[in-house]
Amino acid sequence: MNTRMRYRDLPDFVDHLQSQGRYSFSKADAEVATSNNGGALRKALWRLEDKKRIRMARRGFYVIVPLEYSRTGIVPAEWFIADLMKHLEQPYYVGLLSAAAIHGASHQQPQEFHVVVPKTERDIRIEGLQIRFFKKGSMKSSPTEEAKTSTGYMRISDAAVTAIDLVAYASRVGGLDRVLTVLQELSEKITPNMLLEASNREKNLSYLQRLGWLLEQSKRADLVAKLADWISKKEPKRTPLDPALPRKGFPRDSRWNVVMNTNVEGEL
Repeated sequence: MNTRMRYRDLPDFVDHLQSQGRYSFSKADAEVATSNNGGALRKALWRLEDKKRIRMARRGFYVIVPLEYSRTGIVPAEWFIADLMKHLEQPYYVGLLSAAAIHGASHQQPQEFHVVVPKTERDIRIEGLQIRFFKKGSMKSSPTEEAKTSTGYMRISDAAVTAIDLVAYASRVGGLDRVLTVLQELSEKITPNMLLEASNREKNLSYLQRLGWLLEQSKRADLVAKLADWISKKEPKRTPLDPALPRKGFPRDSRWNVVMNTNVEGEL
């Protein structure tokens, strides 16, 4: 962010940012731009927060709230997520249900904004906004793409990685029924080669076994044929559909070596 210019005060700085299509700034940016620091700057920030002109999303990071968003309390997360993650010095990609919706699987719109990071990050919960962070140590190797937003671009997982992550974090995004419903739409954006590339970079084979089984239930046998051959060569261990439930006494799908210890039904 260019902070070489000097502004009369903090409101002037905030108004200028908004006029340039920017909706976030750091406390350090404000210090340089206004030549204020210490108590004077803290008071100026408090005053704008009290007027609901800005919101603190994380310590030292503020989101600008234009008049048309005063009722909801904050602008959409995609308007500032790239700047926030730069401020936090964390690699990231928008994933799971949020990425699925961007890819067109919008049957069930997420109420939260999902972000995948390599290290633990506290969730953000303020009025009108919930950002949930999902730790994935291998996320840097996951295939991603850029998605255009109203203020620039953000990094999102490609459709195949999104599908794998949905299975991996199924218990945190509404369960396997919801995952299957999303996959029924999301699978239209996945190709067999895309699925294989993402699978090659996934360390946990059980996620891929469950995903293959779920995609087969979505009537996408054409999509998973290569994946099934690839998995069989790795001699996968038996894995339950739902790891939280008992696995003894339930039938097994031999193609995926998946124990069907729960019933899964999509809505489409």
